[in-house]
Amino acid sequence: MALSYQWQRRLEKLKSILRGPFGGGNEQPRPKLCPACGSLVGITATRCHECGTNLRFSLAAVSKGLSGVFGGNAPVSTLLLILNLIMFGITWLVGMKLGENTGGLNILWGMNGEALYRLGMSIPFRYDDHALYRFFTAEYLHGGLLHIGMNMLVLMDIGPLVEETYGSARYFFFYTVAGLCGALLSATLSSHPSVGASGAILGMAGVLIAMTGRSSSIQMQQMRSRLISWVVTLFAIGFLFQGLRTDNWAHLGGIASGFVLGKIFADRQPLNSKERNTAYALGWLAAAAVATSFVFMILHFNRQ
Repeated sequence: MALSYQWQRRLEKLKSILRGPFGGGNEQPRPKLCPACGSLVGITATRCHECGTNLRFSLAAVSKGLSGVFGGNAPVSTLLLILNLIMFGITWLVGMKLGENTGGLNILWGMNGEALYRLGMSIPFRYDDHALYRFFTAEYLHGGLLHIGMNMLVLMDIGPLVEETYGSARYFFFYTVAGLCGALLSATLSSHPSVGASGAILGMAGVLIAMTGRSSSIQMQQMRSRLISWVVTLFAIGFLFQGLRTDNWAHLGGIASGFVLGKIFADRQPLNSKERNTAYALGWLAAAAVATSFVFMILHFNRQ
């Protein structure tokens, strides 16, 4: 089966990235755009003549290269989807190795257990498990196929809208902060462990609610009304059906922090090199926090 146009572009981008250090091909070099300010720079230039950005080793250059691999207007949303699916597969494999019954229909809702704990499930503070890395790793874990399926559908519905509006770097920063705030509030006020991307996803809904509140257009107000109705329904389900173990505290922390971020940041992509570099710094700060947390998870994996 032929690859889609988007994946053909991604493969070509990847080939062009690998071609640099490993050689190959006789393509003539072409002028390029500065990843920070968008200015046209020379073929052999290593630094932008307009903003001074290093064209090879800056945060802007690395971010541009990574976004090119995943293609499209929402590369971070695609990356988040892939990471969540990978972690779900790892959770299932670890559960099988530990002897948990995760086969058959149990995979729909039966991923909770020691596997989730070892992979970074968020634990309430009252249980004296103050491993802070869990507040980052927990948002990439899910309790079953239904859980991850619903979360990923919503993520790919509203995530690209936020990413295209604010830019990929800011979007990942928003997502990480909202997930962290949701996990912290859950650990403080909830009585049970927590996993799932819903806190971060509700944070993106909070960003959109704040964004649509700035406009008086009919379309924006309709979107705002739908978002608020959806959020209210979600919280109502959580309160009425306690057996579903819906983490309303994580949802509240996520949507509140997302709303605040939406109020702080202008609903547009960075306009100049200073704003772009600040956005890239925030995005890479969030990426460093998540990566470090996964390193700590690996180091503590054998903890019973």
